[in-house]
Amino acid sequence: MITLKKLQCNDNKFNLCCACFFTLINFLFIQHAWKIITPDSFHSWIFALSIPLVLFSAWLTIFSLINLPWLRKPVLIILVMGCAASNYFMVTYGAVIDKEMMINVFETDAQEAVALMTPQLLAWLLFTGIVPAVILAAIKIKPSRWWHTLLARLVSVLTGLLIIILVASVFYKDYASLFRNNKNLTRMVTPANYISAISRYSQTRWFAGDQTLVKIGEDARKGPLILQQHKKTVVVFVVGEASRAENYSLNGYARETNPELKKQGVIYFPNASSCGTETAISVPCMFSSMARKNYDASLAHHQEGLMDVLAHAGVNLLWRDNDGGCKGACDRIPHTDMTQWNIDALCKDQSCWDDVLLHRFSNVLDGLQQDSVIVLHLMGSHGPAYYRRYPDKFRKFTPTCDSNQIQDCDRQSLINTYDNTILYTDDIVSRTIDALGAHGDKFNTALVYLSDHGESLGENGIYLHGTPYMLAPAQQTHIPFLFWLSQDYQQNFALNGHCVANKAASEPVSQDNIFSTLLGMMNIKTSVYQKDMDILAACRQA
Repeated sequence: MITLKKLQCNDNKFNLCCACFFTLINFLFIQHAWKIITPDSFHSWIFALSIPLVLFSAWLTIFSLINLPWLRKPVLIILVMGCAASNYFMVTYGAVIDKEMMINVFETDAQEAVALMTPQLLAWLLFTGIVPAVILAAIKIKPSRWWHTLLARLVSVLTGLLIIILVASVFYKDYASLFRNNKNLTRMVTPANYISAISRYSQTRWFAGDQTLVKIGEDARKGPLILQQHKKTVVVFVVGEASRAENYSLNGYARETNPELKKQGVIYFPNASSCGTETAISVPCMFSSMARKNYDASLAHHQEGLMDVLAHAGVNLLWRDNDGGCKGACDRIPHTDMTQWNIDALCKDQSCWDDVLLHRFSNVLDGLQQDSVIVLHLMGSHGPAYYRRYPDKFRKFTPTCDSNQIQDCDRQSLINTYDNTILYTDDIVSRTIDALGAHGDKFNTALVYLSDHGESLGENGIYLHGTPYMLAPAQQTHIPFLFWLSQDYQQNFALNGHCVANKAASEPVSQDNIFSTLLGMMNIKTSVYQKDMDILAACRQA
């Protein structure tokens, strides 16, 4: 019986074993490539079989070059653990490992990280990460004469390159077509995927050069009164989390998931899209002056946004958060993490229901003395622990998936649980409207609600969110978006509500519109305001 102590091999065999192992752990890449090729001829069969061969040859070449004594084992152990984690999320949730996913990894909070920790994840890491790492550490590499080692490595490099060249000479067009038409495929090759993603993230976050704050909209000021009204204006901007329009009854969903908002006379936009497919992209993007097509996350990280421009104009601002932070959008304005209040009836294990955002909310409104914008950042439908996002009284659709191992739940119970989160969000937004309505004698009040991005619930094997935008399914980019405009607000801002409703029914909108629309709603004049991006501009009559 072979024990760990007896595991030994020479340098060349060690590199060969590493190449074999890293080829095997890329089973998902090989599987998807074969699925796309669908071999149905001798040529396509040989092409399909060449994929693991090319992968093996590439790893053999790489490891023959980089497996240096004293460094090889620590480096390989780190790579193996990283591959184990990457494969788990790719296999379980259909995740794509890219720079945006690294933003999620590095900028998540403890509560979100804990929600992803499952027995399956720990078991996966144990058997595909820790155990191979232990075996790797235990292997004894027998020393050889330096020239013998160098010659063996040279032969391995030349052999690997020769195989790749020969395959390319026969199947170049096939490979070019495969990767050109399936750009997501290359992001499945691990550890190349997460190494590249970490590198790109590092360049934009830690090695981006001059990070001096870029100021915008310093000329912002309040415009003249549209009508002779003397009440201050309060707009509440509610940012949802992982709510997809597909499951909103306001959007035509068969289930009644918006019973309260239906009573409020809201104006719903059925064709609204997000800027990204993850909070770390969508939130700073929607609060920036940049549109999705030219959005620069690195620039947004050190450039003022919507809240700063409102502050320049003298608007009172407050950000209440229940979703792990504002991702930089509220850094320079008053903001509070409501989970830190530790309200026993609403919070448990550093996670709170969204009711926490309405804690003493009426008192906040009572204390306002000037034009104000309040942002409420919901936990909403944050997965995978959907069942923890709502109180028991909102467990209307049953049976539910009371687990964060959502891939193991039957589809209907998963949808039931998710729909309950939408039902709860409906109640939260409706009660926020009620609170604003109760202060209508003192303020012109309005509310905007939209989600940061959507969510996948197992369609085509994809769960949660974070798929690269160009490849993302509609469930991740089609978001709920609505306005509630009090009668006083409409009257005093000369806004035609019927016009807004007609625009909602016929025109697409996106998070690109938020920047100028919020400035317009507060009647802010500034050079960075774009009238054509203000959803309400065409419906103002004065």
